[in-house]
Amino acid sequence: MSEQTGQHVPGGAHGAADVEFPGEDVERPEPTAGPVPEPPHGDPIPDPGVEPDVVRLADVDPKQERRAERQVAGMFGLASLLVIGSVVAYVFLPIADQGEDVVAAVRLSNLALGLTLGLALFLIGAGAIHWAKKLMPDHEVVHERHELRSTDEVRAATLAEFEQGVEDSGFGRRKLIRNSLIGAMLLLPLPAIVLLRDLGPLPGNIKAHTIWGPNVRVMTDAPEPRPVRPSDMEIGSLVNAMPETFEDLPEEGPARLNARAKSAVIMVRMLPEEITAAPGRENWSVDGILAFSKICTHVGCPINLYEQTSHNVLCPCHQSTFDLANNGEVIFGPAARSLPQLPLAVDDEGYLVAQSDFTVPVGPSYWERG
Repeated sequence: MSEQTGQHVPGGAHGAADVEFPGEDVERPEPTAGPVPEPPHGDPIPDPGVEPDVVRLADVDPKQERRAERQVAGMFGLASLLVIGSVVAYVFLPIADQGEDVVAAVRLSNLALGLTLGLALFLIGAGAIHWAKKLMPDHEVVHERHELRSTDEVRAATLAEFEQGVEDSGFGRRKLIRNSLIGAMLLLPLPAIVLLRDLGPLPGNIKAHTIWGPNVRVMTDAPEPRPVRPSDMEIGSLVNAMPETFEDLPEEGPARLNARAKSAVIMVRMLPEEITAAPGRENWSVDGILAFSKICTHVGCPINLYEQTSHNVLCPCHQSTFDLANNGEVIFGPAARSLPQLPLAVDDEGYLVAQSDFTVPVGPSYWERG
């Protein structure tokens, strides 16, 4: 046993200095690599400098200059004609009242409008590029970075450079190019103004009203609509309904679709004592029957997921929840307005009718509503 380490050393008792470890007798080579080079100073990629100016034909030959000017003006002039052509195509290639050929009419109209407007925009851009490459100076300009607020001297120098650029571009003295460009740019908004005709007349307050009105009967929203009596509804039931005037609308077209989108209602029945009517709404129900708009006030989804115990109705889109027993008040979800309530009454024949239209606009908020 070694007195220094307290461990058995093979081969006899030796001092700690006599202990050999594997690998000590291996001869290690000296490093051969040279010293690590220091990183280069400055930009490792040399500055290529500024390319020398290339003398263009338009710079030395007046004929080539006038030719380039005519080319640019021709592009701008042709762009003006194409803009006018787009308006003519829109007016004389209608897509309405084409019967079975409406698809072909739409394709022809789109082709004509796309070609005329697309080529007009292309020629304006090509003319501007050709103008810059052939007639404007091509000298390299270097602007040193400066603070956001320049001194008065720098601002004056900038204005002078701008005026010099206007002079060098020839915008003031090349009247042919200038006038043709102005003409093309002035005509360019013309198709947009004409296309506004597709938006139709201003809506006015049409979004604030539906086809509900005084003494309009409530009809079931079914393939074969029928009027509803109070006795037809049981406690806890829900009925999807539409106004009777809906059947007077055209069979097809936007009028029928828009009316259906705004006029759909849901009717529920509960115990009269469970209803908490707001002031002025005490007579809006009939024997516990309430009618509310079916359109969610958040983004306009149809709702009819009704829980008869709590009298809550849930929108399936974003989970807005409304308490129908408390005037359609929002109790959960992103909706910001209560469900509009339709005041109900009973006519002389015992059928449910509306007392009036909705007193507030139905559906989600819009700009005019605030």
